[in-house]
Amino acid sequence: MTQAYEQIDGGGLDLLIVADHASAHVPANIDLGINPALLHEHIAVDIGVAEVSRSLAEQLGATAILGGVSRLVIDLNREEDAPGLLPVMSDGHAIPGNRDADLNDRMMRFHHPYHHRVAQLLDAMTSPFILSVHSFTPKLASDPDQQRPWDIGVLYNQDDRAARIAIPLLEAAGLKVGDQLPYAGTLLNATMNRHAEANGIPYLGVEMRQDLVGDAEGQARFAAILGPVALACRRALT
Repeated sequence: MTQAYEQIDGGGLDLLIVADHASAHVPANIDLGINPALLHEHIAVDIGVAEVSRSLAEQLGATAILGGVSRLVIDLNREEDAPGLLPVMSDGHAIPGNRDADLNDRMMRFHHPYHHRVAQLLDAMTSPFILSVHSFTPKLASDPDQQRPWDIGVLYNQDDRAARIAIPLLEAAGLKVGDQLPYAGTLLNATMNRHAEANGIPYLGVEMRQDLVGDAEGQARFAAILGPVALACRRALT
């Protein structure tokens, strides 16, 4: 493991599980200037994603790559010129340590190595398929009236091939599915735009609701549902 990512070698299946926001880690030489308790909340990490991704790698015999630092250190799911790359505010919380941070240093240490490794892993596959795993908070502190009742969201930009296969399968498994919800992949899809859509690689992007994957039981449930759905999409599209 480098500080930029953790790689899980679950097997040789041509399916890469990508988890941009799987870690709440902040390197010792970076001071965000925040209450450490915030590192356990959704602004710092996609709750449940690391555990579900590990389970899926083992279940499918697939490789997973997990982002190695908190999204507050640098957001790996942002374009290199995106304003949210180095957040100074997140859901009403100031991140004062990022105001004068060296963006180029963070890019060289974390963003570039992470995306380079994703590209390397995909290049080594004959018929690659990507499963992009995120999670979302059911309630935003900065917008408490916004309702987010879905169990899982399916996100995509221009390539909706896997989404069209996955949505009815997820519904059949008993989940309430948001199509392009709680936000649209046309807006927040940087990693998949870069590695999947730009290269014609099929992918499924999902966002699990955090209160449903916050414990081992929920994580096991979602991994058990997502595994067969990802395989069905891969069979149809590769």
